[in-house]
Amino acid sequence: MVARGGRPLYHRRTLGWKELLVRMRQTVALILGVLVLAACQTNDLKQPPVPLGDFALGINVAVVDNVQKSPISRTATPEQLKTAMEKAIDDRFSRYSGSRLFNIGVSIDGYALSPPGVPILFSPPSVMIVNVSIFEDAKGLKLNQEGERMTIVEKSSPETFIGSGLTQTKARQLDILTYNVAKRIEAYLLDNPQWIGMTAEQAEAAKLQAQNTKRPANPPAEN
Repeated sequence: MVARGGRPLYHRRTLGWKELLVRMRQTVALILGVLVLAACQTNDLKQPPVPLGDFALGINVAVVDNVQKSPISRTATPEQLKTAMEKAIDDRFSRYSGSRLFNIGVSIDGYALSPPGVPILFSPPSVMIVNVSIFEDAKGLKLNQEGERMTIVEKSSPETFIGSGLTQTKARQLDILTYNVAKRIEAYLLDNPQWIGMTAEQAEAAKLQAQNTKRPANPPAEN
């Protein structure tokens, strides 16, 4: 681009290979520093749970009989999927000690775990598709007759902005997806406060509490 009088508006300088190498090292160091900061976030499971009225966790089961894997994905065994999901549900909902038991069934219908690939351009986000059923144990009653379809897409974070397939193990990706499924179920219960003995006002207050709680999109890895 040339300004009036024939003078360039900017001058493009070609970097020598040594300077280019230094800049690459600086960039990698910056990325690693951001990832370290992300690992220092507080896990919301260590904070007081959001109120859920009369809720207490009864049966917790993940169904993986008909799970479909995306063509572009790492492979997780049915046992790995089931174990990760049931752990995430237990970690979040076993903290409650209400007066009524509610059973949670999660059918994992599909998933994609981002594989290692070219950063940003060819590393698709990790995704999990589930169908959630909620039962009131004492009445043997399914509260959501059709189930609730949820699609959980990996959120942007310092760990994933260059592609989680490059920065995370398969186990870590599963932990993050199932963590966010459990969080979505928590929000789903608050969207239906009559199930758990809460008023609409109480549920709105609980949602506000959840919004005011710093909740990372990706849970810090356990040491």
